[in-house]
Amino acid sequence: MQKRTLKLMQIDWEGPFTLDELNLLTDDSHDYGIYQIYGKHLVYGKDVLLYIGKADQQTIGKRVSQENWWDTNDSKHLKIYAGRIAGERTPEEDIWSKEIDLAEKLLINVHKPAYNSKSLTSIPETELQDIHILNWGDHRDLLPEISGLRWTSKLNHIDYNTYKLTNTI
Repeated sequence: MQKRTLKLMQIDWEGPFTLDELNLLTDDSHDYGIYQIYGKHLVYGKDVLLYIGKADQQTIGKRVSQENWWDTNDSKHLKIYAGRIAGERTPEEDIWSKEIDLAEKLLINVHKPAYNSKSLTSIPETELQDIHILNWGDHRDLLPEISGLRWTSKLNHIDYNTYKLTNTI
């Protein structure tokens, strides 16, 4: 069996941005990553997490502009948060791209935004098991820390018992 190691990912979140302000997020050197969109949902109410997406090999500003978010019944009140993966140094582009992809998938799997239902059926269980994400900055409604150990089936087969003293007087 191959020994796997934990992959710690840190995401620095910034926002909120309106749709009009997204043109600020077009720096080809670092505006790649994950984004969250908040707005009104018919069932869940106002100002709720609607969607988590990724901007890989294109900027967040460009990627969100390709979506049809302005066609919602309350598009003037959408709030977008941009998340950039952070670390000691920028990895090679293929590794950076893979990190963006895995981070997006784990965030969707854990938070289950209303408009990401299609993405919930294609979760790469094995790849996500050793991912651990720390959300920093304006991460909004995202949990500050999530782990593939908790949100995948990796630990499902482990039998455990709660602690109890064996020598009691």
